[in-house]
Amino acid sequence: MRQPFSIRQEVVVTVVAKRLRIAITADPEIAVPPKQYGGIERIIDMLVQGLVAREHDVTLFAHADSDVPCRVIAYRGTSFASNTCSLQNTFLVSSKILSEGFDFVHSFGRLAYMLPVLPTSVPKLMTYQRAITERSVTWGQRLSRGTLHFTGCSRHLVRRFVGRGNCHVVYNGVPRHTYEFHDSVTADAPLVFLGRIEAIKGAHLAIDVARRAGRALVIAGNIPESDEHRMFFDKHIAPHVDGNQVRYVGPVDDEQKNALLGRATALLMPILWDEPFGIVMAEAMACGTPVIGLNRGSVPEVVDDAVNGFVCDSVDEMVAAVERLGEIDRNACRRAMEERFSDTAVVDAYEHLYATISRTVSMRAA
Repeated sequence: MRQPFSIRQEVVVTVVAKRLRIAITADPEIAVPPKQYGGIERIIDMLVQGLVAREHDVTLFAHADSDVPCRVIAYRGTSFASNTCSLQNTFLVSSKILSEGFDFVHSFGRLAYMLPVLPTSVPKLMTYQRAITERSVTWGQRLSRGTLHFTGCSRHLVRRFVGRGNCHVVYNGVPRHTYEFHDSVTADAPLVFLGRIEAIKGAHLAIDVARRAGRALVIAGNIPESDEHRMFFDKHIAPHVDGNQVRYVGPVDDEQKNALLGRATALLMPILWDEPFGIVMAEAMACGTPVIGLNRGSVPEVVDDAVNGFVCDSVDEMVAAVERLGEIDRNACRRAMEERFSDTAVVDAYEHLYATISRTVSMRAA
């Protein structure tokens, strides 16, 4: 079994005394927090909650249905496909930022919305939760004249850019108090797969692992609305669902997710793509549940092999890892979440970056 590449958060937490006026931009389609699926929107909600609790003055540009403890400026357009909506949102974001004197701007949305703001001296941070293009980083850096920095939610995501002084890693996380820690589970506790039911997520491989390991498996998650994903479910998942060894329970809310993960012996992550950051791994560890995943994307950064789970190079290794679950201390799983992937860790990291970037921009201007 390959030893995982381990990386810690690329920031050192310090006390930030100055309270900032911060503008945060989200994508326009989904409310913050999301009613159902919306991983990025969950991170934004968690960050806003933490920053407000630390007495920062936060303004969020987001969908009109957003419900957060700060001022919300609602987008006028909610479609990426419409040029009119994009122009409306760009004008809204840029005009407010240019006129209201924010100390810091943090974008989780489209960088295009901030084009008129990029050349200004206000410190800016662009956070990526999906694939990053060389073009966006290069042009963002040029147009901003050094006032724009970037973060990715894993080192894997920003691996091509880590040598640049304006590129950072801040991992995602989950609210600690949302998840109940279980220091032990029953001997017959099931394995769990939790995620969208599509080929790249590997639910079919989770079934293979469970059957070969002789363990029960609970599959939870939505089936995306397309013929391709429905055909995948009907062909590769449904025939194996017997209500006994393999159960499919559909989408789950936070309360159901907490119960499901807390009673599991392990979370399976047999991903077949380079996932930037699987938040479900942090959710599982919050419950004390170890993660068994394939060595793709951020898995080897989140999972410390043989400490809070196992990083595997094949399905065969995942089957063998199930037999080794007794080696894992569930307290170590919870500890990893609290130290690296909790709401506190995320807010600490971004708050420190705000101060560091602000100092850097200020020294450039001097």
